[in-house]
Amino acid sequence: MKLENNWLQKSLQSLEKKDWGTPEDSDSYLVRTVSSLRKVPLQQYSVEDVRIMIGQNEGLDYLVRVAVEILRNDLFAEGDYYPGDLLNNVLNIKPSFWMRNQDLWRDINELIKNRLDELTAHKIPIDKFYKVVT
Repeated sequence: MKLENNWLQKSLQSLEKKDWGTPEDSDSYLVRTVSSLRKVPLQQYSVEDVRIMIGQNEGLDYLVRVAVEILRNDLFAEGDYYPGDLLNNVLNIKPSFWMRNQDLWRDINELIKNRLDELTAHKIPIDKFYKVVT
């Protein structure tokens, strides 16, 4: 996927050209959060925002790229739950995404391949990830 230079300055709503509207009347915190985050420029996302959206399979074509950059700086980057929660969500993305995005898989693989003992100690499920793409 070829991205324009300023894609981080745009929201998922703008990038994907899909407006979900505003589900303000929803009782679901997650529905309200995801809907709200779709309107925020990607460069303003926190680790937790990226974790949430990836966990909901939203904007993966863009947000996995953001996650890779975060994980390059800190493999165990933490959202609101525990060290490595972002990586855990990345590794739990459906296999079909990784099959279509081998370049991103290689990036993640490069980040984790020499740290398998640490990942196991943190209970990050690397075995499922390897089975998908090897």
